[in-house]
Amino acid sequence: MNKALRKAVIAGNWKMNKTRPEAKELVEAIKPLVAGAGCEVVACVPFTNLETVLEAVKGSNVKVGAENCHFEKSGAFTGEISADMLAEMGVEYVIIGHSERRQYFGETDETVNKRTRAALAAGLKVILCVGEMLADRENGITDELVAMQTKIALKGVTAEELKNVIIAYEPVWAIGTGKTATAEQANEVCAVIRATLAKLYGKEAADATTIQYGGSMNAKNAAELVAQPDVDGGLIGGASLKAPDFAAIVEAATKG
Repeated sequence: MNKALRKAVIAGNWKMNKTRPEAKELVEAIKPLVAGAGCEVVACVPFTNLETVLEAVKGSNVKVGAENCHFEKSGAFTGEISADMLAEMGVEYVIIGHSERRQYFGETDETVNKRTRAALAAGLKVILCVGEMLADRENGITDELVAMQTKIALKGVTAEELKNVIIAYEPVWAIGTGKTATAEQANEVCAVIRATLAKLYGKEAADATTIQYGGSMNAKNAAELVAQPDVDGGLIGGASLKAPDFAAIVEAATKG
């Protein structure tokens, strides 16, 4: 991390977990453990838990995010939630383009771009996910693929809007598998993303952009990962559902 240039961010992605009472219990456990954090702390929770968690984090340093949003402002899109709906609630962040959305729900680079632009237009901060499949890595096209995903997702996004974008590098083969990219592998791809941003927006904008690692970061490997110069925090899955583990990752980012 380079905190002199950009903000370190640890964001929990709860995925499809926790009822409202369970969500309240978890966030109440997290709050005192991260109260002195030297990084931004975000809980991205299911839609049904947003109101509960927004109320629970009042007066704390924990920010709240959603796990997705639709690209239209309103309309006949049964089961979807718009960025304006989230913003009106007081939600600050939204995850866009997570690999599970791409893999299971038909998200494409183009719809990721549309969702990103809709979220930014609504005043939300975007955690934009990019990353390769195992076959892509084995075929040696990780750099090209991640650069392409980044370029398409940010099409039409201005340099000013980029200030509200965090990019999360998530190697798909390392999500929920227990496999983790080595710290060096994670840093290499985060550096590729930063170089791509530099080509699009200039070096200063690229240096100011937070780039997270999001492939099975946990309490044991967090310190090594965030010690890398181009890894500015993490998008945390399973470990975000355990308050002590999540707090340990925040502590690693605080010290890093």
